[in-house]
Amino acid sequence: MAESSLGTAAGTGSSQVTAGSIRQLLWYMLCALMGFVVLLIVLGQIARTLGSGTGSGMAVDYANNAVTVSISTEPPDLNSTRGTDSVSFMVLGHVMEGLLRYDSSNNLVPGVAESYDIGPTFARFHIREDALWHDGTPVTAHDFVFAWRKGVDPENASQYAFILFPIKNAQRVNSGELPLDQLGAYAADDRILEVELEQPTSYFDKLLAFATYFPINEAFYEAMEGAYAADADKMLYNGPFVIASWAHDANLRLEKNQRYWNRGAVQLDTINYGYMVSDQSTNLNLFEAGNVVMASLNSENIERALRNRWDIKEHSAGAVYYLSMNHREERLLANDNLRQALKYANDPDELVYKVIKLPGYRPGYSLFPVWLKGVEGYFRTEYPAPKHVPNRELAREYLARGLDELGLDELPPMFMLVGDSEFSRKQAEYYQNRFKEQLGIEVKIDAQTFKQRLAKMTAGDFDLCAAGWGPDYSDPLTFGDLFTSWNENNRGRYSNPDLDEQVLIAMSSLDPVTRMEAFDRVQHILYDDAAILMNYESGIVYVTDPRVNGIVRRAVGTDPDYSFAWLDPERKGS
Repeated sequence: MAESSLGTAAGTGSSQVTAGSIRQLLWYMLCALMGFVVLLIVLGQIARTLGSGTGSGMAVDYANNAVTVSISTEPPDLNSTRGTDSVSFMVLGHVMEGLLRYDSSNNLVPGVAESYDIGPTFARFHIREDALWHDGTPVTAHDFVFAWRKGVDPENASQYAFILFPIKNAQRVNSGELPLDQLGAYAADDRILEVELEQPTSYFDKLLAFATYFPINEAFYEAMEGAYAADADKMLYNGPFVIASWAHDANLRLEKNQRYWNRGAVQLDTINYGYMVSDQSTNLNLFEAGNVVMASLNSENIERALRNRWDIKEHSAGAVYYLSMNHREERLLANDNLRQALKYANDPDELVYKVIKLPGYRPGYSLFPVWLKGVEGYFRTEYPAPKHVPNRELAREYLARGLDELGLDELPPMFMLVGDSEFSRKQAEYYQNRFKEQLGIEVKIDAQTFKQRLAKMTAGDFDLCAAGWGPDYSDPLTFGDLFTSWNENNRGRYSNPDLDEQVLIAMSSLDPVTRMEAFDRVQHILYDDAAILMNYESGIVYVTDPRVNGIVRRAVGTDPDYSFAWLDPERKGS
């Protein structure tokens, strides 16, 4: 409109130039200039606001030795006895520390425990004298006993109680058969923790860096009167950082813990989780604008990264993704034939190579990813996954059998619960079209925020659910026990006594061959029962700010981990 108005005035006005017209023209020019200046000021204020998320103004802040990063969502639960998700565990990995931890080379090293001895059924840990909570009080053996008892307390309803079951009596305490003080973990004194194991557990050391094994100060916990971990000031921290501020659903700021025993190894003073963004394209916009130091790539924006000649990195995330099916008896997919129909309609190759189209992704054929170690080499090399060949005709035969058993002419719509990110929606739409084309089944997509999706998964409010599992520790059992009848993360409530038995064998045996043969049986049971529909093994393709070094990516443990990161002074001002 502005250009059109000016053009009309110039074309239809008098050709005679007068002093009045000059003054009028100058006045218009001055007003336009003032408006332009105001616009620049407003744009500058917007840029400053967007540039920080929390007020720092830049992704890399040399003056304050700080970085700004993003996370996909608000951490659902920072109570280490109840948390279940990767976002909460990632934050907890920066602010808390267990008996053992992972170093910058991804080796398992002493954390709060300065030394330890783990035997077949007994372990003893010596707590270091300089292990302190951020308020200056000592971290003691009692803090571990309290946290572990809370983890198996049936009233706490922890979905990760099972990961404590190697401790003597843990499962019986969790089922309510024994009182809490019968858990086989005891404080001999403030600095000596003794642990009895239920049975020989070859992987017990690998569990100790996991969040459910973190300590909690009992007096502080009780003083919070049920609000522990609900806010920044409602936690005590013993890790490399503390949560200095937490604006829910907006941002979270971590600052270096000056009382952390190994603070000399921590280089950054501040980590700003300045944005909570689930959409990868939006996050890449933030990266391009210099607002965050890292961004993941997807098939839509990897070309953009190539055009900008950014340093593209690849990371094997270690996780597997699948469609969880609801096995509850009132649900359609409690019917075996319907699940078999979906299994033979499923094509992981097509999903990975034609839909996802990203480096580092592999079609999913087994719950056990290819990187897991077996007896002497890799598990999947020694024990190949069940061979899967999509078969439309066979899928339709199974569908017909299922409909006949249910007394239906056609299936009612099935609901697929997914995340609300662009990446999740794209895969959901692929499956929606795939099942329609292959089987004539209507699938309705239920896209939810991360926290709400977890709630609906737990409640069983789905027919199909897009799910994934990242390893908690570096042993096949971290995947193998996921679909046992006692595992609360088994959201579809699949149950098979034969699978439970094989997992118990793997849990108790010290013989590598016996354990791996049990896991092989597990992967075949899951396939034969069509317990889940495998999608893919994930990779992560991402870009980082070249001014930040030492960001650790790992398949097991805190990822990404900024605890060892530092700013490169040579690139300052670039």
